[in-house]
Parts: sequence; structure tokens; C-alpha cells
Amino acid sequence: MDQNLLETILNEYPGRDYEVEIRCPEFTCLCPGKRNQPDFAVITITYIPNKVLLELKSLKYYIVNFRNKEIFHEAATNKILEDLVEVLDPKYIRVYGEWNIRGGIKTNVEVEYPENYSME
Repeated sequence: MDQNLLETILNEYPGRDYEVEIRCPEFTCLCPGKRNQPDFAVITITYIPNKVLLELKSLKYYIVNFRNKEIFHEAATNKILEDLVEVLDPKYIRVYGEWNIRGGIKTNVEVEYPENYSME
């Protein structure tokens, strides 16, 4: 996906560790393979900002870009994390994908950066 769609705004409280949670309940992409059936997920982004914050309207356009992309659940969740780390340089970020049931199987994917971050 095009991480160039992601924009930031200045964090007015860079010296304070605080958590921002963003839920994207209408995430869609296409299941790779011959059928190209849609996959649906709730993507939850939780991060502790550093110098910048994520501009939400740009996130909306970024997320919509996945709609016609063939991508596995794990790859989509990891791609979102990688792009957000690149743009935000956060102190900590977690992306959690709660994927809808398909064929009787439910998938949840959680990735974080950096691993084992502690606010202590």
C-alpha cells in the first residue's frame, strides 16, 4: 500500500508518554487466490507517539487503498505496522487485526514495535 498517503501532525506533548488508540472497523481487502473474495477486519492501532501524531483522514485514505489488494491477513497487519513505524517513528505501536470468520476459521493477528516495550 502507499505509505505516502499517511500524514502526520505535530505532537504538542512529546515529553509525556500517552496512548492513542484508533479503531478502523471497516477494513477490507481481497483474499489471495482464484476466488478473490473480500476479507473484512477490525484493525486497532495503539501507539505511544514521539514527535508526531497520525492524521486520521490520511489514515482513512491509506486503509481504503487495501480494498482491492490481494493480501493475506498476516501480511496486511504487518504491512500496516511497518508503514506506520516508518511515518510516525513512535515510541511504541501495536496493530491488532481481528479478522472475520471465513470457512469456519477466525484469525486474529497482533504485531508490535518495538517488541517488549515498557513504559516504566
